Amino acid sequence: MSSESAGHTITPQVLLRAYSIGMFPMAEGADDPTLFWVDPELRGIFPLDRMIVSRTLARTIRSDRYEVRVDVDFDAVIDACAEAAPDRPNTWINKRIRRLYRDLFDFGFVHTVEAFDESGARVGGLYGVKIGAAFFGESMFHRATDASKVALMHLAARLRAGGFHLLDTQFVTPHLATLGAIEVPRDTYHVMLDAAIRRNADFYVWPKDLRVEGERVLKILTLPD
Repeated sequence: MSSESAGHTITPQVLLRAYSIGMFPMAEGADDPTLFWVDPELRGIFPLDRMIVSRTLARTIRSDRYEVRVDVDFDAVIDACAEAAPDRPNTWINKRIRRLYRDLFDFGFVHTVEAFDESGARVGGLYGVKIGAAFFGESMFHRATDASKVALMHLAARLRAGGFHLLDTQFVTPHLATLGAIEVPRDTYHVMLDAAIRRNADFYVWPKDLRVEGERVLKILTLPD
């Protein structure tokens, strides 16, 4: 873990380079103007062929209770991710984080996955960074039961279908572990990362305006490796 040096501006290009060597930025809090780099000894990843979908979650996905769309409104997603929650009273998403990832979204390196209920309200979602065949999950939120889980599984199915090799989650929490997240040592992660970013993958293997049905998502997630 290291802090940014005075006089060294973090640009979107610097941020992409950092991801490509296994580092990502964080802030101490929303009001902290500085960022620090993190390269954990144990890195969280989701093996795309071993996502854990409970029966209850599978029913929710199959029901298409939530309509899942991609890249609709980055600002709305990051705003929701930065909101305080009972299990997250403080956020590491400060103004610089917002600006950097918004730039990367405009450049096509950041994507969102967003879940909407029947009324059209955005009730869950996530955003992350794409480089080659690697996707780096940054943050997620939910305002309705299982909405963020549905968004995550739609993401995982899209990545499998699009030829991705790595879904990074930075750290493993008890919640993420129930969905299939595991820890790998830093050296192992760097080998996986290097291989993934050298490959090509297509986030839009399913067109942006295509409504992907839950049944299709479940079939992709259960395909043998």
